[in-house]
Amino acid sequence: MAQHQASPKQPFLPRTVIVLGLVSLLNDTASEMITPILPLFLTATLGASPVAVGLIEGVAEATASLLKLISGRLADRGWGHKRLVLSGYGISNIARPLIGLALSWPWVLLLRFFDRVGKGIRTSPRDALIAGAADQHIRGRAFGFHRAMDHTGAVVGPLLAFVLLQQGVALKNVFLLSVVPGTLLILLLWWALPGRESDPPALPTPPPLHWRGLDRHVRAMVLSAGALAFATAPDAFLILWASRQGVATVWVPLLWAATHAVRAVIAGAGGTLSDRVGRLPIVTTGWLGRIVLLVLLAWAPAGVGLAWLLFLTYSATTAFTEGAERAIIGDFAPADQKATAFGLYHMLIGLLALPGALLFSALWEWVSVSSAFMVAALLTGGAVTALLWLSTRGQRS
Repeated sequence: MAQHQASPKQPFLPRTVIVLGLVSLLNDTASEMITPILPLFLTATLGASPVAVGLIEGVAEATASLLKLISGRLADRGWGHKRLVLSGYGISNIARPLIGLALSWPWVLLLRFFDRVGKGIRTSPRDALIAGAADQHIRGRAFGFHRAMDHTGAVVGPLLAFVLLQQGVALKNVFLLSVVPGTLLILLLWWALPGRESDPPALPTPPPLHWRGLDRHVRAMVLSAGALAFATAPDAFLILWASRQGVATVWVPLLWAATHAVRAVIAGAGGTLSDRVGRLPIVTTGWLGRIVLLVLLAWAPAGVGLAWLLFLTYSATTAFTEGAERAIIGDFAPADQKATAFGLYHMLIGLLALPGALLFSALWEWVSVSSAFMVAALLTGGAVTALLWLSTRGQRS
């Protein structure tokens, strides 16, 4: 994949990218107030099993994945990127706080479903807006900035949850209070994001997205990212792993905040670095790092300090590639079909996340924790192999 040199005439980042970054910061503040405590709420308060936790997370991501392709296609057909983005964030920030009122885990499943419906509606149009607003020479930086803001919100959210829990606020009330940053981001989107003039060019009837007609880099990224999603250890189980290692419940939000502080720094650096050295070296390096950390997670002895170290390092490997992965789609997808291409990328990731989460949870519950992480490491190795082979196959021919 081509190496890009930064353009000195290009502004640091366009307004659209900055606004969407701030929106993601607020959204993840709301979302991550509850994410680190959700597995504990499900298992300790509602009595859900580990398989139920895996089912909820898998169904949530699969739901979002299908809608990401549909919303991407609608955006390319001229539905309006801002309208889709605003609707998606609105649905999520209505459904998410209501989890605190759930009386059983099936209600959580339903509300997580609607939360992910919102995510599915907004993600592809949002990524297309970022790709269209940023010149190719700073596209890695733009996506890296967006992911960094996303993770910064995921620092603020758990810290708020930590403070609230320390003050004796009940778990369900932490969920309800997440409505505050959710409301602020809707107002920011409404007033600050440029309207239809910021939308990438759209055709009333864009040509079909033919798989074989896509650049090999897009095909390689979509397929290998899907394989990686199947291999990925769900965040909910990483939290349960940390708890098993000795991290007390009250400290889990703080661990989650530290995790995303690391991710915010690494995501921005990785995206910017991909503009200079190329996308493929960044992605393969990060994915190979995952394999090493998964093996260490499988066999780590109990200990709070080691749990923090491995948790944070593993999170760094996942964040390092986020900007470069999306920049590959932005670089090589057809100009009038970027939202659809992003939808295809996100759809396959979400679809394979469901069976991956179920496999991981089944191994966790019925075999052993170490076997779940080792299988994830093996499957991640397959994803790296697929990426390298598919990316270079056309060159060899």
